[in-house]
Amino acid sequence: AKRCGFADRQIARELRGQESAQTLSSVMVGRGALGTQTYAGGRVREEHVRCLRKSLGVCPFVKQIDTLAAEFPAETNYLYLTYSGVEHDIELAGRSVGLRKEEEPTGRRRSSSKETTRSSRIVVLGCGPYRIGSSVEFDWCSVSCIKTLRTLGHQAIVINCNPETVSTDFDESDRLYFEELSHETVLDIAELEQPEGVVVSVGGQTPNNLAMGLHQNGVKILGTSVEAIDTCENRFKFSQLCDALRIDQPEWSEFTTVEEAFHFCKRAGFPALVRPSYVLSGAAMRVVNSNEELDRFLKTAAVVSRDYPVVISKYISGAKEVELDAIGRDGELVNYAIAEHVENAGVHSGDASLLLPAQKLFVETHRRVKTMGQKLCRALKI
Repeated sequence: AKRCGFADRQIARELRGQESAQTLSSVMVGRGALGTQTYAGGRVREEHVRCLRKSLGVCPFVKQIDTLAAEFPAETNYLYLTYSGVEHDIELAGRSVGLRKEEEPTGRRRSSSKETTRSSRIVVLGCGPYRIGSSVEFDWCSVSCIKTLRTLGHQAIVINCNPETVSTDFDESDRLYFEELSHETVLDIAELEQPEGVVVSVGGQTPNNLAMGLHQNGVKILGTSVEAIDTCENRFKFSQLCDALRIDQPEWSEFTTVEEAFHFCKRAGFPALVRPSYVLSGAAMRVVNSNEELDRFLKTAAVVSRDYPVVISKYISGAKEVELDAIGRDGELVNYAIAEHVENAGVHSGDASLLLPAQKLFVETHRRVKTMGQKLCRALKI
């Protein structure tokens, strides 16, 4: 199944029958695959399949993309993972699987990717495919991060699958894994490379969604803590934080059933904004103006009863939208910029017209926005 390209998550989804579950349980116990991920009945999860295949020695190998058609030893840092190999093409820090170097017919070792003497390896997660909410701005952030890491003497390892990005150029990083940004793939590469840490903050929503799972598997996340990331991504936790910091926000409520959403709208009135957690900017969010729209959206979008809470809040019509972009260090605001939207709130940032610096904001509005940013920066220890 792994050689055919099936992910652990897909395999887990297929192991639903009682016979398959019993087989999984017996094999895991028989192979000594004990610990927190030992299967104990119930729904088979991705981590169960991962634990099982690792106990069976089913692990990916790192291969170089041969850019010279096998005429000469390849010296490229373009890498990929495969289950069809028997050994790695490059030297790796992780020694849990075969790390022999392939021999050329002449007896010379096959050339590895760029050899470096840098003190530590840092993995940088790219943005993945371009789509609404994730575009070239995150590629710029990734490249800036990579250049800074290399300047500071670190070995930069990039994981990205988008050939349109500058971060996937051959001369930008020390090693480039042309792979999908999934929990399974990033964890496999982290175990093989043994990096000092992983940067998730320069690739947008996709790397942010992986932060918690990587942290729970012992991968060190550099920069803002995983707990702070979760507080921002989890709409319920973030709304609670704003209340605690006395930051003004529209009336809001968490809901897990459609009935609770209808009850809130009846009390607060329409229009209302439905905001799921851990979603791409603007994705799966909707302004609803009636019970019919709310019912239709919740049924089609399937945002209720997910792993993370959904928040519904009162939507303020005709409001001016202002954006604060800031950099924090140890909880203190280092630098910031305030942009003013030409259109009123409700137009997606990718379609809106912004003025930088803001032209028509009162000085008091500017001061309050900065104060809110400083409060959040300190509370989250950014």
